[in-house]
Amino acid sequence: MLTPTPTLRKTLAQKLIAQACARTDVAVGEIVTCDVDLAMFHDSSGPRRLKPMLEQLRAPLWDTSKIVLVIDHYVPEADDESRRIVRIARDWAKEQSLPNVYDSVGICHVVLPEHGHLRPGMFCVGGDSHSPTGGAFGAYMFGIGSTEMLGVAVSGQIWIKVPETLRMEWRGRLAAGVTAKDMMLHMIGRFGMNGGRYQAVEFCGEAVAALSMQERMTLSNMSAEMGAQAGLIAPDSVTLDYLREVGVSDEIDLARWQGDADAPAETHRFDAATLAPQIAAPHSPANTRDVDAFEDIAVQVAYIGACTGAKLDDLRAAAAVLRNRRVAAGVQLVVAPASVRDREAARSEGVMAILEDAGAEFLATSCGACSGYGGQIPENSTVISSTARNFKGRMGAETAKVYLGSPYTVAASALRGRITDPRKVLS
Repeated sequence: MLTPTPTLRKTLAQKLIAQACARTDVAVGEIVTCDVDLAMFHDSSGPRRLKPMLEQLRAPLWDTSKIVLVIDHYVPEADDESRRIVRIARDWAKEQSLPNVYDSVGICHVVLPEHGHLRPGMFCVGGDSHSPTGGAFGAYMFGIGSTEMLGVAVSGQIWIKVPETLRMEWRGRLAAGVTAKDMMLHMIGRFGMNGGRYQAVEFCGEAVAALSMQERMTLSNMSAEMGAQAGLIAPDSVTLDYLREVGVSDEIDLARWQGDADAPAETHRFDAATLAPQIAAPHSPANTRDVDAFEDIAVQVAYIGACTGAKLDDLRAAAAVLRNRRVAAGVQLVVAPASVRDREAARSEGVMAILEDAGAEFLATSCGACSGYGGQIPENSTVISSTARNFKGRMGAETAKVYLGSPYTVAASALRGRITDPRKVLS
């Protein structure tokens, strides 16, 4: 009598990849070819690079309904080169009759989900390194370069090596003034920028389940800073509520997209209740320690922007600190909301008025200084920023020293003129 083969226990990453390659199971280390459900690129990574290659190949797009173009990097156009790049994107979108184009309405990683393009079970690629944001919705999404995107744009497929899973389990609950950004900086500080080692990182536990969708997006987004290919969170009722709010009416089988609890994975455990606000010192997100290690650092610029730091939840956090207060003399508080949708929601709630009364200067809903465009960061300045990266010159000014923190921490630091634990201000 034959011994029954034991049922393979699968991680969420394995389930998503198996679905994409029409298989029942996939093994870690196996190379498979997957069908792509959605390809996203922006004005910097997309048409200006893809258009000449497609013309040289004389190849059509595989499925325009599965392509999303977001114009967010070079807008508003500040010079002739920006105008040229944006014009290429707009003209190409018209030539190809692309049905999903979002022009100057926000940052791609925020615009994509708020227009209902991401759902659990999808397999997606993006022409940007922070494309793992899609993993917050139980989708397998990762960033690729222009040459790989060319292959996807023509064939609708891409090969992938099935990764191991690195499971980050957070028990307890975050204290007031501590956020997903602090969780992520702490993990990057512990594991380094190559901590993911081509793995899929899966975030789980009570603290993760308690996060809003926008906070979960920050976790998945910054899995890129750990070197991971994907940053996954299993979908639940919070996911479903968000999707219904943005107009997704499809039937969604939440139970299907849960990793098996006993699937093989390297697991690390953290206590959210004991986590302090985190700061990453120049010039790496891995240079992270508790905020009290930096409280003698004076700042000249406080920047609230980017896909990890200027969503509606982030703007609300900054307003909670700055309500009925003014930023310190000599500090420039700059706010660039992540999307028009979030900006208008913040305006209707009175959040924008609070920030304005505190002395904030507002920029367009685009990538802006996070990707070094716009010149908002002066040379030789010390900056506290809610962005994801603080590499030398990343925000445009080569001589600037950029510290990373949560929107709470950025706002508190603007208030006092030096890096500040937001819990001291909130209390």
